[in-house]
Amino acid sequence: MPDDEGMALFEAALAAGTEAAGSPPAGAAFVEIGAWCGKSTVYLGAAAEETGSVLFSLDHHHGSEENQTGWEHFDPEVVDPNTGRIDTLPLWRRSVDGAGLAASVVGLVGNSPTVAAHWRTPLQLCFIDGGHGEEPAWADYRGWTPHVVVGGLLVIHDVFPDPADGGRPPYELWCAALASGEFAEHGECGSLRVLRRVAPPAAPPAATAAPRR
Repeated sequence: MPDDEGMALFEAALAAGTEAAGSPPAGAAFVEIGAWCGKSTVYLGAAAEETGSVLFSLDHHHGSEENQTGWEHFDPEVVDPNTGRIDTLPLWRRSVDGAGLAASVVGLVGNSPTVAAHWRTPLQLCFIDGGHGEEPAWADYRGWTPHVVVGGLLVIHDVFPDPADGGRPPYELWCAALASGEFAEHGECGSLRVLRRVAPPAAPPAATAAPRR
């Protein structure tokens, strides 16, 4: 994440935490989907620390599809020599502890759809920066955006309107959020897009009872 985008992320989280100050009493809740080695975590965690909020940082820490061996973004330095798998959790922990943010950042290690299915806490900010493949990106969007409160922020990274600049799923999520009528544009910096929830999530269709025989 470039530093200017990181600062834009910090400012968005700072605004979300400040607006929610004192309500709920425990402070605002932020979630980031996809933390890698913790750079975005530090930006978000700093805003959480300043506003009395809490950041829940979710990642399985084994890398997305584009991080694996043979792909453009593969980094052999994050491979655990004992397992042969990518493991960025120690690096993430080092980033958070090094920034002195352990009291304001909670690490969640697991599968995003699984955690989302059990999540119940309203979110003042949701940052989506997980896997950029079609399936994981849409799973993150569908699983987490319903938890963003009206007035809260949805932030999506790596949104590239021109396909030549990057993958399509994050851009498609951004388009879907705007098309839903539930979100409105609230700012941008580079490939970072900030949206504000302006309407509650659409209610799922009511179940139709089977006719009696």
